[in-house]
Amino acid sequence: MNTENIPSKMNDKERQKGKKQSFLKELWRRLLKNKSAVVALCIICVFISIALTVTLWLPYERAIMQNARQRLLPPGTEGHIFGTDGYGRDMFARIMYGARISMFIGFVVASFELVIGGCLGAVAAYYGKLTENIIMRIMDMLATIPHTLLALCIVAALGAGMTNLLIALVISDIPVMTRIVRSTMLSVVEMEYIEAARACGTKDARIIWRHILPNGIGPIIVQATRAISSTILTAAGLSYIGLGVQPPTPEWGYMLSEGRERMLLSPYLMIIPGVAIVIAALSFEIFGDGLRDAMDPRLKD
Repeated sequence: MNTENIPSKMNDKERQKGKKQSFLKELWRRLLKNKSAVVALCIICVFISIALTVTLWLPYERAIMQNARQRLLPPGTEGHIFGTDGYGRDMFARIMYGARISMFIGFVVASFELVIGGCLGAVAAYYGKLTENIIMRIMDMLATIPHTLLALCIVAALGAGMTNLLIALVISDIPVMTRIVRSTMLSVVEMEYIEAARACGTKDARIIWRHILPNGIGPIIVQATRAISSTILTAAGLSYIGLGVQPPTPEWGYMLSEGRERMLLSPYLMIIPGVAIVIAALSFEIFGDGLRDAMDPRLKD
């Protein structure tokens, strides 16, 4: 039997899997060279770990239970690492549970932004013409209003609360993601394998999900990562003015608002949640920049 004409056992899926693994290894290697991005990733992992496990090692009652006898204890007091607030609630517990709220808001908004904005951008790039004009003109109208102002208007119209805050943040973030996805996908749509898929009678939805979106996922993931940073800041800002997460739920922005009244006598009430907001937002921003640089083929080692 002539074995020279026997095709290789490695099929297309195995080749694609090998390419993806090599790409991820190269991406990780390049990312590790960026020390600031690695530190930011470690901090993000700490925040995520706190958000996922805080209920296992810290009772929620410590974050919301008021105790008039323990009002305004300074940081370092026995049993209260970060002190207590004006109602006698433990600041450390409120910061930890505030991390869970901020991470939840950031990842939920980024996920919806990724799905909705990604689909709108991909559809606009794939169909073009009238469909593209309708989608992009709507996005242009939303983009003319500043991000925070748009979220503020939506929350003011719907009312304060977690659900309305999430809706406002998603709507205000969608235009940016849609534009980025569309600009990224325009080059992918012109590729030969897209034309081949069309010629084979593949459905448009399958082409978009299986061929177009996966081949432009890099810039989309980077934008989603950086969007978490802006979402944390915007959510904290809305909570600061009373239009975000409502008490007694511990949230960093609202903690800043509560500490404002005692800013001179007990500055730690504003410093501690303020530092938490800055560290969380800055970590996602730095990691997003590092991820963007690692994915850029124009940057040499």
